[in-house]
Amino acid sequence: MRMLLAMMAAGIAAAGVAQDTPTLSASNHAVDVAIAPPAGAPTFADEFSGRTINRKYWRFDTSRNRDGWHNNERQYYAPANTPANARITDGALVIEARREKPKGSDSGGQDYTSARIVSVKPMGYGFYDIRAKLPCGRGIWPALWMLPPDGKWPDEGEIDILELVGYEPDLVHATLHTGAFNHAKGTQRGGSRRMTDVCGQWHNYQLDWSRQAITIGIDGRGYMRVANDQPGGRAAWPFDRPFNLILNVAVGGDWGGKMGIDDSKFPQSMEVDYVRHWQR
Repeated sequence: MRMLLAMMAAGIAAAGVAQDTPTLSASNHAVDVAIAPPAGAPTFADEFSGRTINRKYWRFDTSRNRDGWHNNERQYYAPANTPANARITDGALVIEARREKPKGSDSGGQDYTSARIVSVKPMGYGFYDIRAKLPCGRGIWPALWMLPPDGKWPDEGEIDILELVGYEPDLVHATLHTGAFNHAKGTQRGGSRRMTDVCGQWHNYQLDWSRQAITIGIDGRGYMRVANDQPGGRAAWPFDRPFNLILNVAVGGDWGGKMGIDDSKFPQSMEVDYVRHWQR
């Protein structure tokens, strides 16, 4: 979940949305409900079964490398065709953060490299099922999240399906951000779930997004639900158009690096077995 302390241009070059730092434990919308993918084939699926990352589906976001990524994050995001940081291995996407100086001409002097990929096509209402294995280690900050293709943050919204900060390896977070509901106003909406086996184990991170509500969960159990029941129009609910899906592993930052960075833990990898979306 995103704490949003300092305005960040969220790199949505994928989406020209400016964005902020992550929120610490917005656990005010906790639920415990069953969720499940619909029957039938998904509208979109990447099973990562090819030899390389499918550029028709994903683009590499490197937009803030020279100026530095927001939230005081410490990584350089590698461009396409950098298999050390993003590759397909044994039928899974691997995004790897490494302790090394970047070689790109757009380097901003970072000491770590990683990758951030963004869906080429925005996706909207429906059920999302992302099977992933997360890295843990102090200073690591993996995320599966969504932003709209354009607009101003937080007015146009943000959906954090999954965030984990390595110094709390047993706690996963889900958060929504809007103009009316964000950390600056003390009104951010989200939830957290404790798990004993999140590090290095496969889990299904899931989003059920409709006009009426957004529910986020793991392995068929929703642990956060926010209903579209507040006044304020788009300031309360801008989740009425397609968003881009973002998969990344950050290093350090105001939240991820709050307890420092353990350089002995590198390299660190997030693996994604598949991404599936059933459109409604």
